[in-house]
Amino acid sequence: MTNEAPPVEAEGLVKRYGEIVAVDHVDLMVEPGDVYGYLGPNGAGKTTSLRMLLGLIRPTEGAARLFGRDPLLAGARALEGVAGFVEAPQFYPYLSGRKNLELLAAYDGDSAACRIDGALDTVELADRARDKVGGYSHGMRQRLGIAAALLRDPRLLLLDEPTTGLDPPGMRDMRTLIGQLSDRGVTVLLSSHQLAEVEEMCNRVGIIRSGEIVYEGALADLKRTAGGGYRLRSTDPPRAVRVCEAQDGITQVRLDGHEVRFSAAGDDAVAALSVALVEAGVAITALAPTGATLEELFFRLTEGEESNGAGAKPSVPAEAA
Repeated sequence: MTNEAPPVEAEGLVKRYGEIVAVDHVDLMVEPGDVYGYLGPNGAGKTTSLRMLLGLIRPTEGAARLFGRDPLLAGARALEGVAGFVEAPQFYPYLSGRKNLELLAAYDGDSAACRIDGALDTVELADRARDKVGGYSHGMRQRLGIAAALLRDPRLLLLDEPTTGLDPPGMRDMRTLIGQLSDRGVTVLLSSHQLAEVEEMCNRVGIIRSGEIVYEGALADLKRTAGGGYRLRSTDPPRAVRVCEAQDGITQVRLDGHEVRFSAAGDDAVAALSVALVEAGVAITALAPTGATLEELFFRLTEGEESNGAGAKPSVPAEAA
């Protein structure tokens, strides 16, 4: 057991830009060892939240702590054991990857320079370390950004959209890298639009909509609460849809290709539906429960954000995304 403060803790974070509320009373808790996905549509407040967590901008209200230290009170000391990047990592394009890391290591001091070779090996850039960064692909620059973060030997890594713009092999490599860092005991907080990648990498998530948290907790718990979905294959899908729509306890019926998808109030409703289908002359070739994907859950929690209504909020400026 340990009484160490959590790597990330935010309480009532608010950021206003004039009349616009970019972040609205956000509470977050990232536990040691988490790979935590921070998700939301464009302009929802993800990057603004990360900037406040790192002390790059001052919250209008609330407080953020990294390992129990408030960056606005503790200054640079609050960032001990913390590394990462907000938005895209920046490097001198006319210098090699290694030279960029050497310059950063000189700023960090201590033993940072001794970690350059290991960091390059970890992100699999050792064979391109002497090439100019201007010739790197987007994925290579993202990996170099993580290498730069590893120079600090972090216990907490904050990554803003680390897979954006990567091709499928690049996303696979980034996913593998983050998994390796987690296995080493590094806590990771990442924001991302790549929901399938987050679903594979993360054990906990926070979902933000219009500056407000709409879910925060274990990904497994979120998926468990969305149970009750089924897929049905039959000899006559259109007729199967009509039978489903007429059946008590069966809701959210839709035709998805050759399959009928629906939600059920319970096992009894599914059993009754099976009988009704047979009586209607519809042969069942497959009927099975389905788990909701993170993408489906994300849209359930965030859809309607731009709709008109009393609760609609003004759009957030690009710098407050």
